Amino acid sequence: MHGTKFARTIRFIAAWLLVGLFFFPIYYWTSVAFRNGRDIFSRPPKIFDFEPTIANFNAVFGISFEGGVPQITPGGGNFYMAPRLWDSIVIGVGSTLIAVAIATLAAYALSRMRFKGSHHFVGWVLSTRMLPPVAVAVPMFFIYRQFNLLDTYTGMIIIHAIMNLPLAVLLMKSFFDDVPNEIDESATIDGASRWTIFRRIVLPMAKGGIAATAVLCFIFSWTEFLFALTLTQTDVRTVPVVSTTFVTSVGTAWGNMAALGAAAILPAFIFVLAVQKHLVRGLTMGSLKQ
Repeated sequence: MHGTKFARTIRFIAAWLLVGLFFFPIYYWTSVAFRNGRDIFSRPPKIFDFEPTIANFNAVFGISFEGGVPQITPGGGNFYMAPRLWDSIVIGVGSTLIAVAIATLAAYALSRMRFKGSHHFVGWVLSTRMLPPVAVAVPMFFIYRQFNLLDTYTGMIIIHAIMNLPLAVLLMKSFFDDVPNEIDESATIDGASRWTIFRRIVLPMAKGGIAATAVLCFIFSWTEFLFALTLTQTDVRTVPVVSTTFVTSVGTAWGNMAALGAAAILPAFIFVLAVQKHLVRGLTMGSLKQ
């Protein structure tokens, strides 16, 4: 009895230490966003005992408190990044919706409909994801320039959706494979069409997989750098690209960069929080097969 309680306590402590090990860099980076230059470069480093300030957020997003009331004033400095955060949100959400919508239809067809060479087709879909982005970045630049897609939301949404589509198809296919074929056969006997079976029966059962796929697609789009750097110039720029502008000839604006990074965590966190009810189910689908 005592041995079991002691072992449980040790596991509990070890789990909290492991969580702290992973979350400490996130905490420290976020805390840098609320520090002035003196506290950022203090020796030894200050973990908790620093004087908080929102000057970095004021420079990056125009956020200030006057009379205790938060206000947002658009800035005109080199480090004003609020529009860039909006660019990333539009591109991430748009590309995720397109990739998941196409992948869901394609994955259901690959899971339920057998045709000649279907196995090789799945392998071909996977092989396109193995192609390094740097190999197609320059050709895509000339294609985009020809069709006037450079520096546009449409262009970035298309390229990110294409980039995420192979992985999304393979993930969704594995989720649909976990839904028994007998369900489709029973519905067919009852007179349901293929579209009705997909929309009213199979799709609700795979919504956990859809949530997991959407989260991965959004995160990949949110953090993608190469295509965002190559295919954008000034009008549309994502957070990973504009983060490089904090490195100047006189040094790196660590406080401002941390403020942008801390704000960039929120959209992904909110998105995961919104689908968390289905996310755990989607990530564990197929792990308890009979």
